[in-house]
Amino acid sequence: MILKPIGVIRSKYKSRREAPRQGRTSEEVSVIEVYEEFAEGLEGIERFEKIIVLYWMHESRRDVIRAKPPGGNERGVFSTRSPERPNPIGFSVCKLLKVEGRKIYVKWLDAIDGTPLIDIKPFIEEIDC
Repeated sequence: MILKPIGVIRSKYKSRREAPRQGRTSEEVSVIEVYEEFAEGLEGIERFEKIIVLYWMHESRRDVIRAKPPGGNERGVFSTRSPERPNPIGFSVCKLLKVEGRKIYVKWLDAIDGTPLIDIKPFIEEIDC
């Protein structure tokens, strides 16, 4: 299996320590920069209020199979939201603010600066909740 980044996330968070545990708690604006070869794929995305952003948490450990969530007991990593996991795929539902060319401005994203972007999908309340 090969994943090809379609862009990069630009954020004020320069390290995992600076990033919020959950993006929904942050009002900071992040910028999703889509690479030129994928720019045409953005057509129509501006019609949505929210988007799903999938990204690769490139600074996470991949050898973790058990994790201890904040305030909880240690358990299997797949029953947690830990960024440390065999395939560190990040998932955020973001508020779409505006689209300018290949740049998407969003809120509620907890990714650090330079995070590889895997995919973007529209969030549709009726089918995603």
